[in-house]
Amino acid sequence: MKHTIGVIGAGKWGSALAFALSDNNEVYITSRTPRDMKNFVELDKVLDCEYLIIAIPAQQIGQWLKENFVYKNQKVLVAAKGIEASSGKFLNEVYAPYVPEENICFISGPSFASEVMQSLPTALVINSTNETLAKEFSGFFPSFIKTYISTDVAGAEVAGAYKNVIAIAAGICEGLGLGKNAAASLISRGLVEMQRFGMNHGAKTETFTGLGGAGDLFLTASSTMSRNFRVGLGLAQGKSQKDILQDLGEVAEGIGTSYALHKIMTEENLYLPIAKEVYEVLEGKNPKQSLKDLLSQ
Repeated sequence: MKHTIGVIGAGKWGSALAFALSDNNEVYITSRTPRDMKNFVELDKVLDCEYLIIAIPAQQIGQWLKENFVYKNQKVLVAAKGIEASSGKFLNEVYAPYVPEENICFISGPSFASEVMQSLPTALVINSTNETLAKEFSGFFPSFIKTYISTDVAGAEVAGAYKNVIAIAAGICEGLGLGKNAAASLISRGLVEMQRFGMNHGAKTETFTGLGGAGDLFLTASSTMSRNFRVGLGLAQGKSQKDILQDLGEVAEGIGTSYALHKIMTEENLYLPIAKEVYEVLEGKNPKQSLKDLLSQ
């Protein structure tokens, strides 16, 4: 049975999800900027769909919801990964005033948009406190995407956001020419760090060894296909945030999440050494000095 699905956000990930879901469903897509693409429509038409995929970046979603969202009992799948820098809120907290908990799911797992657009195989996790809804969304995906169900929304949110920060650190490591031993050490300690942070916020341990944790982290922190990894490369070369983002031409969620984690670690007095150093490098600290300080902790 075909369903009508609306995708909000026509960036690379939103477009890739629209492509994948159109295999078995009628899919409409919209964004702030008009695009010349199949089934691109006005926002009002998308908001009338029973099922919504929202792929708006984490740092923009709060303002967008406030200014544009009209709740009509839609069932929502959130496709962004991040923590709101201005408030330190997780995305489920940002969405809470607008969408009931039983009507929302969060996607996680290793998923470069360019490979999804090529119909290459991948596996994703649909996370929700409402398992029935998660299974509904799971059924919309094409055969080349294997989906799993999880009720650990907190774990999915932490892992999906935190891995982008570790990816920036991994890019710095690569840019400084520190070698594969250092990269493996950094990524594995990054996994431990984000798991420790997640456990402090109610996440389940097993989430961090699964697709949404280790799977997404290993992908994002090891490839120049990752925007956040490329941010790290730029920082290692001494480029400014402004110049790096201009080169990317798109959002890198790890930057905003770094600021959010710094706010949280300061308020809650948490030990997050890698996240702390990434934040300080983004603020202008010399990456080589950052490395020395990280090794001394």
